[in-house]
Amino acid sequence: MADRRQESVPDEGSATAAPARAGGMRDTVRLAVVVGALGVVFGDIGTSPIYTLQTVFNPDDPHPVPVTTDNVYGVVSLVFWSVMVIVTVTYVLLAMRADNEGEGGIMALITLLRRWSSQRGRKAAVVLAGLGIFGASLFFGDSMITPAISVLSAVEGLKVVEPSLGSAVVPITAVIIVVLFLVQRRGTAAVGRVFGPVMILWFTAIGACGVVGITDHPGILRALSPTYALGFLFGHWGTAFFALAAIVLAVTGAEALYADMGHFGRRAITRGWLFLVLPACVLSYLGQGALILENPKNISSPFFLLVPDWGRWPMVILATAATVIASQAVITGAYSVASQAAQLGYLPRLRIAHTSESTIGQIYVPWINWLLMVSVLTLVFAFRSSAALAYAFGMAVTGTITITTLLFLYVAHAKWGTPRWLLGIGGGLLLLVDLLFVAANLTKLVHGAWLPLLIALTAFTVMTTWQRGRDIVTAERVRQEGSLPEFVEELRTGEEPTLRTPGTAVFLNRGKETAPLAMRANVEHNHVRHEQVVILSIETEPVPRVPAEERVVVDALGYGDDGIIHVTARFGYMETPDVPGTLALLDPAETEGPLQLDQASYFLSKIELLRGEAPTMAPWRKRLFIATSYITADAAEYFSLPRDRTVIMGSHIEV
Repeated sequence: MADRRQESVPDEGSATAAPARAGGMRDTVRLAVVVGALGVVFGDIGTSPIYTLQTVFNPDDPHPVPVTTDNVYGVVSLVFWSVMVIVTVTYVLLAMRADNEGEGGIMALITLLRRWSSQRGRKAAVVLAGLGIFGASLFFGDSMITPAISVLSAVEGLKVVEPSLGSAVVPITAVIIVVLFLVQRRGTAAVGRVFGPVMILWFTAIGACGVVGITDHPGILRALSPTYALGFLFGHWGTAFFALAAIVLAVTGAEALYADMGHFGRRAITRGWLFLVLPACVLSYLGQGALILENPKNISSPFFLLVPDWGRWPMVILATAATVIASQAVITGAYSVASQAAQLGYLPRLRIAHTSESTIGQIYVPWINWLLMVSVLTLVFAFRSSAALAYAFGMAVTGTITITTLLFLYVAHAKWGTPRWLLGIGGGLLLLVDLLFVAANLTKLVHGAWLPLLIALTAFTVMTTWQRGRDIVTAERVRQEGSLPEFVEELRTGEEPTLRTPGTAVFLNRGKETAPLAMRANVEHNHVRHEQVVILSIETEPVPRVPAEERVVVDALGYGDDGIIHVTARFGYMETPDVPGTLALLDPAETEGPLQLDQASYFLSKIELLRGEAPTMAPWRKRLFIATSYITADAAEYFSLPRDRTVIMGSHIEV
């Protein structure tokens, strides 16, 4: 990405000056990308120190962890090694290598699995792809809970510096969240440029505060040894198992690193994590552990109490800014997941705005934005504290992580040929860690863990229903459209004459086997067709982007001089189709003369869905499918068609 954005620099001075300047510019661009990634990607995981240890030792927890020296060492050690195993190993070192031409996240893994299953016909890949859809659904739950718990936890710092402001926490949180979602349309590039320096200050500050705490109690450094984590886990199993439900909060945001990979690239995210984010978070956890060892009463808010008195007000402000950025990480991740799901047929066509001229992966999805805003505000007013939301948070995180690990292990074997014995040993250990966290969070089911499961089941039901309904509609549409060769033959030999009017008509259709409904209706009702007819099919490939030279394929269809051709336009699942721009790429030699694109008419078939009696789906799923269809983006806008030359022909299909 850095090389594409680099601009040429005029030569000045010696011949060696230009390469040196070019190298310096590349370094500057790379640094800018890392800073941008810090401002978007790491906010969620980078603000986990605010509430993780506080939640672990929360005395109101249904399964409280007693504050003892052994428990503090054990908890801090478990936090450190959980971050190392899940974030550093599973995501940064492993999962982020399983990209689909630069794009990451669960939907990228699902695409790889679908491609594998279509090539090899393996049922396991299909089953895992379905599991991946559920993982993507869990991520939507994460995207709703993260802004609520992150901003609440930061604003709750007001109660530490000024207890009388406790009643203002929820209203202030709500205002911040509304503003956050209102600025999303400006794009992640603009947000990243503003938030990147703020996050650098944030990580520097929490790392420095951690160092102060460690200096007062340097013995806490012993918690870096895995023996303390293992000793706590197996020596105090009853306590440690329930503690895992809160310790998992330290790894929240790991999936956002992967889902946002297409925005900034694996290299920038890896560098930001290893050289700044990981050290700062570890220092903060160690410092908080030292503070709790010094005085067990500090469990009420160890993060803010670690800050000197004079710095608590600035830290509350900085923490609030950082948690807004934490929300940004999962919001942009939700945009990516929703966009990819729509392109792959799991959601309706959504209106998508590309917010960067240089980075195509940076998008804004209005419908998802407003849905998330309403959901987040509902959670804030319903739970009213970060501690109450923490029980719900872990379930979404652990479920998504476990499914990602499973999909990655399958891709590692299918794509790279990794030996089964190595996957069994290494992957088995990773899955064991993940499943321990899942089991611990299931103990919080009645205390809030049901919420992300409910959100995930709802999203999963919507996506699978849309996929099934889409298949039914496609089959019925093919039946109604009829054979294209037979239709053209009727035009040639039919009893009623069909006038040929000058100009070019473009009909969007699913393929070249059937006659477009709009074209059939135009001929049957108006008895007219254009001199040049382009039947355009748009195919979404299982890759993020398709090169320009592979964009279009022309088929003359073998109908002689009828002036009817078929064009296939291929786009990646991260691209928004531009029909006029694509047609401009066509060679006149392939289209029986140049197309009159400046005056061309575009025809769309608008399908009205009706609930029929056929047992294609359960009645409630039919109603859900039809209701979901109402959020479909306007086709003319989505395909960049000129509205003054777009004709919409209506039809209806029963499901």
